Amino acid sequence: MAKAKTNYTCTECGGIVNKWAGQCPSCGQWNTLVETIIEAAGNRFSGKHQSLAQTAPVLNLSDIEASDVPRFGTGIEEFDRVLGGGLVPGGVVLIGGDPGIGKSTLLLQALSNLTKIKKVLYVSGEESGAQIALRANRLVLDTHGLALQAEIQLEKILNTLADHKPEVVVIDSIQTIYSDALSSAPGSVAQVRECAAQLTRVAKTMNITMILVGHVTKEGALAGPRVLEHIVDTVLYFEGDTHSSFRLVRAIKNRFGAVNELGVFAMTERGLKGVSNPSALFLSQHESQVAGSCVMVTQEGTRPLLVEIQALVDSSFAPNAKRLSVGLEQNRLAMLLAVLHRHAGVAAFDQDVFINAVGGVKIAEPAADLAVLLAINSSMRNKPLPRSLVVFGEVGLAGEIRPAPRGQERLKEAAKLGFTIAMIPKANAPKQKIEGLTIIAVDRIDEAMSRIRDIDDAN
Repeated sequence: MAKAKTNYTCTECGGIVNKWAGQCPSCGQWNTLVETIIEAAGNRFSGKHQSLAQTAPVLNLSDIEASDVPRFGTGIEEFDRVLGGGLVPGGVVLIGGDPGIGKSTLLLQALSNLTKIKKVLYVSGEESGAQIALRANRLVLDTHGLALQAEIQLEKILNTLADHKPEVVVIDSIQTIYSDALSSAPGSVAQVRECAAQLTRVAKTMNITMILVGHVTKEGALAGPRVLEHIVDTVLYFEGDTHSSFRLVRAIKNRFGAVNELGVFAMTERGLKGVSNPSALFLSQHESQVAGSCVMVTQEGTRPLLVEIQALVDSSFAPNAKRLSVGLEQNRLAMLLAVLHRHAGVAAFDQDVFINAVGGVKIAEPAADLAVLLAINSSMRNKPLPRSLVVFGEVGLAGEIRPAPRGQERLKEAAKLGFTIAMIPKANAPKQKIEGLTIIAVDRIDEAMSRIRDIDDAN
């Protein structure tokens, strides 16, 4: 019997090479090439589905009528927020996260709510029907109209979709599905890519809203090639520790809405519940004012969030002082310490500096710069900042404080939560006074430090 021909496929980018190498030549990642069998040439879409799509006519863009995409809600407000307002008919959503973080629980709750308005189908490749029924009973969900199929063969799933014509389908998970057209094992690069492509095609042609659950690697990225993220319309990530009761769902791609939207959930005995005031999760409750703590307003998509930045500065007894940040970029911390020394005269070269964003939130925007520097200065001086102070602003290498986007929304959120003093970039100063909020507008870091000292002297 002739030996099957093989090649090597990258699990990160999907690139194909003829022989194994330690580094993928396409994306540069190490140890990501896995052996796959070269399939015989043929029409992989033979059978009931003859072609990828019908030939579409060529039209002028100006002749095409633009219309809003219709949406329908899942009954879970925080989930709808991340999706951009709800699910879209014909849209494909990919949701990934660590094992046991709550993906299946959230989707089972959403399908239970959707049974009242849509025909739904839950395809389980990981759990039996009895296991899912047990979870539904534990969550006290109404599952009378919820159809379930425990199946991992793609062709049987496609036949079920053609026969039952559901409007919303959940595939849990895409790594367990396999196609008879390929000889590789379920979860391999070829199987994941082929099954996702065929399910996406069926979702578009039959106008089915499809939600795919994806596994993640130990680095936290979705398992399989990145092409899996490219072919779907929306990519959601579950974040949070399994030992914590809070979960964050973040949108990193959305063809029908804004990216970087954030949904906050709390895991309870009855499943995942949306948190209406997530800012309370990221603010510590101190009985008295403490040094090294500063509250900032960050923007997650369209939602402003108040987050507490904590700093601890201590004498270093090692040749090289430590620089450690949790929730913020560590290289940016080193840069901000240099700016603090050069333009504000505050030296920390012989001090260990530790920065933490409370609540496990990750802040990627540079508007946290001013809060980080004020927290560091407060810890070094061992003098707490005013309890009612909130800040935001980007700090440049020249010591200037740059404006942050959506400044008005940040200030209104701070005022709503009872903060009375806001130190912000001068370019973000509101034209109209915000009731109950005193604005301190600054344009340089040395000016910000001076204004903080004036507030301390006044108190």
